[in-house]
Amino acid sequence: MRRATRLTMLFILLLAGLLGFQARALAAGPGSASVCDPDGVQSSGAIYRICMPAGPWNGDLVVYAHGYVSPLEPIGIPEDQLTLPDGTSLIDLITSMGYAFATTSYATNGLAVPEGVADVTELVSIFRATKGEPEHVYLTGPSEGGLITILGVEQHPDVFDGALSTCGPIGNFQKQTDYFGDFRVVFDYFFPGVLPPSPVAIPDQVMADWDDVYKPAIAAAIAQDPHATDQLLRVTRAAVDPADPGSVEKTVTGLLWYNVFATNDARVKLGGQPFDNRHKLYVGSDNDLALNMGVARFQADPQAKVAIQQRYQASGDLQVPVVTMHTLLDPIVPYWHEPLYRQKVMARGAAFQHINIPIPRYGHCNFQPEEVLAAFGILVFRVEGDILDPSAALPDPDARTRYNELLQKYGVPIETR
Repeated sequence: MRRATRLTMLFILLLAGLLGFQARALAAGPGSASVCDPDGVQSSGAIYRICMPAGPWNGDLVVYAHGYVSPLEPIGIPEDQLTLPDGTSLIDLITSMGYAFATTSYATNGLAVPEGVADVTELVSIFRATKGEPEHVYLTGPSEGGLITILGVEQHPDVFDGALSTCGPIGNFQKQTDYFGDFRVVFDYFFPGVLPPSPVAIPDQVMADWDDVYKPAIAAAIAQDPHATDQLLRVTRAAVDPADPGSVEKTVTGLLWYNVFATNDARVKLGGQPFDNRHKLYVGSDNDLALNMGVARFQADPQAKVAIQQRYQASGDLQVPVVTMHTLLDPIVPYWHEPLYRQKVMARGAAFQHINIPIPRYGHCNFQPEEVLAAFGILVFRVEGDILDPSAALPDPDARTRYNELLQKYGVPIETR
C-alpha cells in the first residue's frame, strides 16, 4: 500500500531540521496549526512537550531524542533543534500532516544517555495516558540522541515499533570518549600552550571564554602551522573534506569543543575520569618516537569505565527494525561506530533487524533530503509494509533517482512513477 504524498513532505522537513543537514528549498503545503499542551514535567524533572494535529490524527507518534546540549545551558527543550533555518516550526509541520509529536528536554544536559532513554520511554506512557494508544511509535534521534535511540529500542522493544538513528556513537562509547581525549592530547603536543594544560579537568574560564578567546586562538594556531596540523590529523585520523580546506578548522575546533565542554560534566556523571591512553601507541607523525615520549598520558578511573560499560554501551540486541545512517567522513562521531555496531547485531543474531546506510560525505549528520527520506522510507516499509511516494517532496529527477536507488539497494520495492 502507498501512503499519501504529504507523508513524505512531513518527514523530509522533520528530519531536515532535526538531523542537521542543509535542506534544499522545499515548499510546504498548507496545513493546520498544531495544538500543543502546556509543557509538562516528567517524574525525572525533565520538561516534555506533546503536540497534536488540529485536524484528524493519523494514529502514529514521532518521538524525538535531541542531540547534545551544553551542560552550561539551563534545562529546557532545545528550541533551536525544533526550528528550520527559515524559522518554520517543525512541530507545526509534523502535526499539519496528521502526526502526533513528542519530545523531552531530558532530566539533564550534557552527557544524558541513561536519562534520555528513561525520559523518552516515559514520554510514550504519558502520551498514552493523555492522548490514547498510538498505532505506531517511531523513535528518532541524531548524535547523542542517536545513541539514546538505539538504547531505547534495544531496551524497550515493547514501546517502540522502529527507530531511525543517525550519526550516533553506537558502536563503542568508550572508544568515542578516548577519541575525544586522544585528539586533545595530540593537539596539545603539536600546539603547546594554546589551551590550558589538562585535557581531563577543564577550567571554567576556558568554557566562558571559548568563543572570544580560545576558538580564535586554535584557528590561528593551526593556520600558522599547517604542517603540524597535518600531523595532528594523520595521527588522530580525524576526518576532513579534501575538497574543502575550511573543513580542517571545522574538524579541529569541533572536536576540541567537545573536550572543553563535555569533559567535566562526563567526569561527574561517570563517577570519575574515563580517558586512558597509558598504552596508546600514536602513529602517523614525522617522528612517532618523539610523539609517544612527549604526549601527555592519563589513567582512567576504573569506576568511570565500569559506568560506561554498564550504562552507555549498545548491545546489538534488536527486536524491532532499526535504520542507522552515518556520513563516512564524520569528524565528531566517526563512521567506525557503524561496523562495530553491526558486529554486535550479528553476534546477537539480529542482523535482519538492522540496516546501515553509509553516506560518502564530510560532516556530522550532514545528509541530503532524499537520503533521510529514503532512510525513513526503509524503516516504514520494515515496520508497516508501506511504500512512500516521494514525487511531490522530491521534484528534482536526480533526487528521486537517488531516493529510488537507496530503496532498491536495501530491499524496498519501488513503483513506476
